[in-house]
Amino acid sequence: MSAFRILVVALLCIYVLIGLGIYLLQESLIFLPQSLPEDYEYSFEKDFEEHDLTMKDGAVINALYFKQQDSKGLIVYFHGNAGNLARWGEIAIPFVDLGYEVLITDYRGYGKSTGKRSEKKMLQDADEIYAFANKLEIEERIILFGRSLGSAFASYLAGKNTPTKLILESPFYSLPGVAGKMFPIYPTSTLLRFRFHNARYLKNTKTPIYIFHGTEDEVVPYESGKKLATKFEERSTFISIPGGHHNDLAAFDEYWREIEIVLNDE
Repeated sequence: MSAFRILVVALLCIYVLIGLGIYLLQESLIFLPQSLPEDYEYSFEKDFEEHDLTMKDGAVINALYFKQQDSKGLIVYFHGNAGNLARWGEIAIPFVDLGYEVLITDYRGYGKSTGKRSEKKMLQDADEIYAFANKLEIEERIILFGRSLGSAFASYLAGKNTPTKLILESPFYSLPGVAGKMFPIYPTSTLLRFRFHNARYLKNTKTPIYIFHGTEDEVVPYESGKKLATKFEERSTFISIPGGHHNDLAAFDEYWREIEIVLNDE
């Protein structure tokens, strides 16, 4: 065998091995959970209730409900792909200060939540979470908020229901699209078992969409959020945060000014 053929075979083997790795390890690449013991006690500066929501397959989704009297509405918040509610619960505080109640949950395998992950099961969990939210507040006063990975669940629910607003922070057009940017020579739409596709979820929504994205996002490309906004430009508002990265938009005063405008927008 010639040196050229050996090189071609070696490169082909490397290509196949990396592709196999993407397929087999995708869950650990997409989800970065941190577990918590069942007896872990949350501590936040605002009043909250802890709830364990039992899903149809017996999995338990751990939730925090920050409530207050005379609220302006309920924000149902779906967080990013790393950590757990011990950290993400803090994101509720500024929204509570703005006069809103907040329901935020962990995903399967995160924090105290249990259950095996699949795209179908996680979307079904979102349905159950929304049903619980409807017991806390009427739909006309519910705002869906999805950050990064959480944009998939918020978008999915907005496509099936009629909340008053949908806020997406650093969202993707589709997960295979993001993966395709990272692995451009691989057929990511075929390799991925988790194909969260925000553009498809939102196809029939009538809910106003507000998209926040940092211009320097190194995880979900700025262009991905912009593409999603353009797809639904007749009912979306795109808010660009100059200099914002993937994990620091909340550190920008402009972000919070725009959040207040969006929340107060009738």
